[in-house]
Amino acid sequence: MQPKWLEWTQKLQAISQNGLTYSENPFDIERYKQLRAIASEIMATYSNVEDSYVLDLFARELGYATPKVDVRGAVFRDNSILLVKERADGLWTLPGGWADVGESPSEVVVKEVFEESGYQTRATKVLAVYDRDKQGHPPFPFYIYKLFFLCELVGGSPTSSIETEEVGFFAEDALPDLSLGRITPTQIQRIFQHYRQPDLPTDFD
Repeated sequence: MQPKWLEWTQKLQAISQNGLTYSENPFDIERYKQLRAIASEIMATYSNVEDSYVLDLFARELGYATPKVDVRGAVFRDNSILLVKERADGLWTLPGGWADVGESPSEVVVKEVFEESGYQTRATKVLAVYDRDKQGHPPFPFYIYKLFFLCELVGGSPTSSIETEEVGFFAEDALPDLSLGRITPTQIQRIFQHYRQPDLPTDFD
């Protein structure tokens, strides 16, 4: 479970963002800005980052606050799963990233797998739709839904990218150090279960 301070921060930030989106009264606008500043201060205090950085991060979020969507592709070959090594932290994860406006979830995951690994795939099944905050990931400022797709390997070859520096297939009992902000060992284990038992229903929440 995520710490309560993170839950409070996310809710306060969403309330302030929604208020600033729809309010026209200058006094209400000022109150919502103050609420955003409080959320920023809470986040900065507990995550040991500069308050100004968090406040700027929150201020860039416009419109009605909704969960962000992170899409990941699970690709198997010879009972091993495809992972990519992130340049940002030097750790490994399923290829994927933020969903893009104008592309369906399956289009996003196929694109992300190719861009980050060099492999061409076809999305065949939604394995899971998870609430990130219920999955044991480290704290993150915004609320996120994580979509995991099973993808069939159809071509390509291992290629690094701007975001990734290595590409490889790994057996379940020989996983490298994982980027826990993106993927957890429990999620990998569950994805292997889906691979071995294709009739399992999609996981959610």
